Amino acid sequence: LQQFSDTGSRKEHVKITSKSKPGFLERLSETSGGMLMGLVTFLLSFYLLFTNEGRALRTAKSLDEGLSLVIPLESIHSVSQQNEGRLVHLAGALSTSKPLFDPSYGLSIQAVKLKRNVEMYQWVEYEESTEYEENGEIKKETKYSYNTEWKSEVVNSRNFDREIGHKNPSAMAVESFTAVSPKVQVGSFVLSNGLVEKIDNFKQLSLSNLEDPHADVTRGGDYFYHSENPRRPEVGDLRVSFFYAGLSGDDPHLGSADKVTVVARQRGDQLVPYHTKSGDVLQLLYPGDLSAEEVFQKEHESNTMKTWALRAAGWLAMFVGVSLMTRIFYTLVDWFPVVRDLVNIGLKAFAFCVASSLSLLTIAIGWLSYRPLWALLVALLSLVPIVVAKSRVPPKKQQ
Repeated sequence: LQQFSDTGSRKEHVKITSKSKPGFLERLSETSGGMLMGLVTFLLSFYLLFTNEGRALRTAKSLDEGLSLVIPLESIHSVSQQNEGRLVHLAGALSTSKPLFDPSYGLSIQAVKLKRNVEMYQWVEYEESTEYEENGEIKKETKYSYNTEWKSEVVNSRNFDREIGHKNPSAMAVESFTAVSPKVQVGSFVLSNGLVEKIDNFKQLSLSNLEDPHADVTRGGDYFYHSENPRRPEVGDLRVSFFYAGLSGDDPHLGSADKVTVVARQRGDQLVPYHTKSGDVLQLLYPGDLSAEEVFQKEHESNTMKTWALRAAGWLAMFVGVSLMTRIFYTLVDWFPVVRDLVNIGLKAFAFCVASSLSLLTIAIGWLSYRPLWALLVALLSLVPIVVAKSRVPPKKQQ
């Protein structure tokens, strides 16, 4: 059943849908499906936690190995055969063989990357939903509102609840793209594709020194507008901006070429990936002039952050998995409000304790072959949530 009530504005409307309250068997069936999803999530969490520990320790060993072997280059302008195949460290200004062009807008820049970003003025739909019970039915009230915004992706208005009056074009007349210089160097050394990919600190390019490229294009600030009136754009109008990364030549407006620090294997005059004994690959690039120690310190910090993020994700997956698998107990008592609330709190606490203990135990198993003492300590730590939970259970009264 659908009821419409228009607010008078074509940019907003409300829709109310209603359905009968699901019966016990229907809710039990939904819970069974959730239990299966919970089991899959629960098992995936073990895989995520276990492999993450192995990855983290392997990466740490590879970084330590790299730091012990790395050789700082005396000069970046000459290639020494003595360092062939070895892990080297160098810092210097980026250079490219020729500028990057966008002939459509009469723009060129000496940089590693040039990105054209195209946005279209489009309708965007927002929805807010609230559910409530009325006359034994579950009703859902959804408020749809529409606004016009600049978006870099085409918004498909066919998916709108009400497309009439909010129709967007199906494609953009001008496409976004990123141009990458075919050859990037630091001194006499050519960077591998993997190193070039790491140059991604994009900055917006000022268009103040450029003329309007076409009669139907107007420059406003740092945008080119495909619009009759940029101050009052219409749906379908475009605006184009440009971004660059890795300035590789001295520019009167942008300054001198960007400096980078690289740690990679020397192969002839090329800097390529270095394969460590631990099985990892080292090809590191950071902006600025850094020492080898600073580069490896940053990599260690990045590895630590990634490890903790994945640990948190693994714990959360386990918590959600246990919660879904035990949801059936909540469904069995959800007719009794007080009992239902108590069971819900108990199930959440149970899921928290189980997820915490099993996560710590899985991490301990992951460390077993690398750091046995740490593994034993973490395994003992995994018992803490269970001991705490058990201590909170009141002892049975003496007979």
